[in-house]
Amino acid sequence: MSTVRTGPVIGLLVQIVLLAVLAETVGLGAAGWVAGLAYGVALCALLSRGMSRSGAGALSPADRVTLSRAILVGGVTALAADSFGRSAPITVMVVLTSVALALDAVDGYTARRTGTTSELGARFDMEIDSFLVLVLCLHVAPAVGGWVLVIGAMRYLFGAATWVLEWMRGSAPPRYWSKVVAAIQGVVLTVAMADVLPPPLTTVVLVASVALLVESFGRDVAWLWTTRRLRHAVIHDAQGAMVQPVSSQSHGAPGAGAGLAELIPSTTDGLPWSDRPTVAVARRGIARV
Repeated sequence: MSTVRTGPVIGLLVQIVLLAVLAETVGLGAAGWVAGLAYGVALCALLSRGMSRSGAGALSPADRVTLSRAILVGGVTALAADSFGRSAPITVMVVLTSVALALDAVDGYTARRTGTTSELGARFDMEIDSFLVLVLCLHVAPAVGGWVLVIGAMRYLFGAATWVLEWMRGSAPPRYWSKVVAAIQGVVLTVAMADVLPPPLTTVVLVASVALLVESFGRDVAWLWTTRRLRHAVIHDAQGAMVQPVSSQSHGAPGAGAGLAELIPSTTDGLPWSDRPTVAVARRGIARV
């Protein structure tokens, strides 16, 4: 029997309250309500599914911070959808977006301080960031040009490519620079939304933002391409190791001949990337050389 997880449901209720507050203060039309409610329901459903698949009974402190960010993003989404039919309350949108971006640093810090880092939390955080960037792109596109949608679509195009190209179904080494580039996108798009710079300068800043994004994704794609054969061999060896009894393995760190249960756990094994010559994240787990 399925279990109702209160965290996502509470998030949906708070999302509805935020939409009601926006409707009473700055006004919210039908498009805004539809977009905001659809976003809230989707967030509740997807987060509940993620918690169920990861076995999480409740949200961690860091996840609750991320959920707060997600609710703010829902408010921005509603206002952005409403702006296609009337003038948008830019000040409110900038405030909501700025707080959501600021909290992006809080959830990671909270996870590290409380020792509650998880694959679910990292994925939740990433998806909220990506969706916020996409919404901001859709909002500023009429003013700066449709080409800016490249910024918001990049993450989703990368994900779609993994379904078509098998060699892209992996995980490149985490880089701090990637986090910096991701943060820059939100800040630059917020500045563009606020319209505080001359239009030519705004265009220059956005073009530079696209260039940084292409470099960041391009480096990951290059890593996945150059390690494709090695990662394929690791997964192949891991699958072949299923027939070997676990008791015959060494008690040390599992290698290419280790049992599949050891080599491909449901979550990360805690080994720092600096100690991993190569790591491949396949659809069913993590393999280490």
